[in-house]
Amino acid sequence: MANLTKVRPADESRILLGFDTGEEFTLSYLDLRFECPCATCVDEMTGKRTLKRETLNPGVRPTKIEPVGRYGIHIEWSDGHRTGMYHFDRLYSLVARVESKI
Repeated sequence: MANLTKVRPADESRILLGFDTGEEFTLSYLDLRFECPCATCVDEMTGKRTLKRETLNPGVRPTKIEPVGRYGIHIEWSDGHRTGMYHFDRLYSLVARVESKI
């Protein structure tokens, strides 16, 4: 598992995530919001995403980011969503799949 070591805005629409592997990635706020793993956004029984990307405001952005133990971060979003918790390993898999390294 890769541990998150850096979280900060990269620019007005992207977040920078750094890991203890020495890798840094940027990810759009919209992609990160869409990938929320909470029960409101993903059906708990089937694992199928219930959140529709087209329902999200393209200008969505984090309003607050807090650590959760030594394994994740909690994000509050400008659209009022605040129930998702992103595990470091999930973030690493997400950025490795969606974005390229910087």
